[in-house]
Amino acid sequence: MADEELVPAAGYTLGYARGDDAAELLVLQRCCWVTEAILNDTFAIPALHEDLEAVEAWVESTHVWTLRKGPRLIAAVRAHQEGQRWEIGRLMVAPDLRGTGLGRWLLSYAESQAPDSVHQFDLFTGRCSERNVKMYRSAGYELTEPASGQLGQHISGAVYLSKPRVGTSRL
Repeated sequence: MADEELVPAAGYTLGYARGDDAAELLVLQRCCWVTEAILNDTFAIPALHEDLEAVEAWVESTHVWTLRKGPRLIAAVRAHQEGQRWEIGRLMVAPDLRGTGLGRWLLSYAESQAPDSVHQFDLFTGRCSERNVKMYRSAGYELTEPASGQLGQHISGAVYLSKPRVGTSRL
């Protein structure tokens, strides 16, 4: 899938990740989560411990969108449905492009792709990842406690954010 009308700027390509994107996704993921590890004073972040096979598995089992500028992978996000919740994760933007709005754009895109049966969007980030929390809150997410066994609960130092779905329109 590539739709030039949906991309945030000329020269960008939005695509649905394929298995052969996994190696690039792993590299982008590691460079993005090292910053999170430093901010949160922990390397106990699952994204830093996944290997290529784990990334290949989530590329096959979840919805994963990539954003490229030319051939370069510059951003990605994944999502999947759990009951009436749309769990969004691994939102990543290349470090040199942070603060350009790409993360917010991808977040909005991932939300727009949720099935109509979804009533709530959920995600988590590091407690000390102030920039992430600020961006998610500006997108309408609120800090909350996850229900037992929900997303991110197994990660020490993670904060859970949620927002209700309004409408069901897709981009």
